[in-house]
Amino acid sequence: MKDTPEAAQNLYQTLIMHRPGIERLKMGCTMFDTARALARANLRLTCHTEDELRVRLFVRTYGGDFDPETTERISAWFSRRVRRHRPPAP
Repeated sequence: MKDTPEAAQNLYQTLIMHRPGIERLKMGCTMFDTARALARANLRLTCHTEDELRVRLFVRTYGGDFDPETTERISAWFSRRVRRHRPPAP
């Protein structure tokens, strides 16, 4: 859905492109961090463990970048890796 007039969209694009590259990079990183924090907060409502939270956050963030089989393999690997590197319980 596009509800922004083309003239406003073009002005925004022009203003963004006039910023130095490092500033645009920082803006993108900040937006990613904010989106990830919001996703993490939402997932905490339904995840029962930190392992589940990490895997579901991966799937939400990067799952669309892979076919379903690859996403499942990465999620399984990530789950095993997280458990392997956890310090032993006292």
